[in-house]
Amino acid sequence: MVGAGAAGLAAALASARAGIPTALVGRHAPVADGRTVALLDGSVRFLKALDAWDAIAPGASPLCELQIVDDTGSLFRPPPARFRAGEIGLDAFGWNVESANLVAALRRRARAEPSLTLVESDAAGAEAGINASRIDLQDGGSVEARLVVGADGARSPLRTAGGVTVKEWTYPQAAITTILAHERPHNDVSTEFHTRSGPFTLVPMAGGYRSSLVWVASRIEAERLSGLDEAALAEAVERQARGMLGGMRIDGPRGLVPMRGLLASTPAARRLALVGEAAHVFPPIGAQGLNLGLRDAAALRDVLVKANRDGRDPGGRGVLDAYARGRRIDAAARTAAVDALNRSLLTAFLPLDLARGLGLLAMAHLGPLRRVVMREGVLPRFGAPELMRAG
Repeated sequence: MVGAGAAGLAAALASARAGIPTALVGRHAPVADGRTVALLDGSVRFLKALDAWDAIAPGASPLCELQIVDDTGSLFRPPPARFRAGEIGLDAFGWNVESANLVAALRRRARAEPSLTLVESDAAGAEAGINASRIDLQDGGSVEARLVVGADGARSPLRTAGGVTVKEWTYPQAAITTILAHERPHNDVSTEFHTRSGPFTLVPMAGGYRSSLVWVASRIEAERLSGLDEAALAEAVERQARGMLGGMRIDGPRGLVPMRGLLASTPAARRLALVGEAAHVFPPIGAQGLNLGLRDAAALRDVLVKANRDGRDPGGRGVLDAYARGRRIDAAARTAAVDALNRSLLTAFLPLDLARGLGLLAMAHLGPLRRVVMREGVLPRFGAPELMRAG
């Protein structure tokens, strides 16, 4: 495994705990504070199976309800819609955690895993051979493995070395991220305003009176907002949120994230499997990015366990083809859904507004449809990895 972020750590832990000799290559660099991630139910099950969740849970906030508010100004605006996790038999759709706490917990778990070898050096390059691949390290050493897993980020050198092509695109937007403190309790409700410049989302954090913000706006507007002092930014957020959480103040560092997408043509190549942002990059919409990366890790573990049981080469073509088939469908479907939602908000084309409004109205009032959409949003119905399934 190459890459010591959340997806790489999870993939390494999953394979090591399954009895597969595993090494994790990558420096355990500091993680910037101030970003959070909404871990959906399947991801939480996976982290529990890795014995990592108990260290994360005290600082996590349950996402028991999702509220969507159409704030586009369209002629076909439906009323606000609420989705409740209890309706599909869950206590919460997922849990919101600080990214730094998640990675720190996974690193502690990795250091305590006796079957996992940590090589805390960055990879300098990789070369796939007939029977094994060699990873050259920046400290001058090297590691050989029958399978290399690239979890080395959106600019993945391993993906490039493996000859995997990608489709990349950008949006005329950027996202402001920060943490807010507010006067009124969030009551474990995540609220997403759909605006003409993109989603404006408030996600509950632990304690009841803090939320994380993802505010998608045009690049020019996002840069303007990012340049405001804390009091002015808090006032702008409170105004955009219609005062629903009362007075606000900035309670963490802020970030400015370009909106872009990336999808690898395949998540596998010669003796190489890609997970996380090495295979796909999403704009920060809908809590899909890291959850999809963790599904990559869990799905890879499943095919490696089967290969190990059958005595097959883990880096062989048949094993990698099996991994690629399932991950290609999942990544393409999530990419299309996030892209369609975001682009639909950016246009005032009335038929498109009508279709989006009717879709939200149908989900709000048709119970069977709503439950299907909620379940699929939390975890795909077909092909869910073993460690993410209920029961």
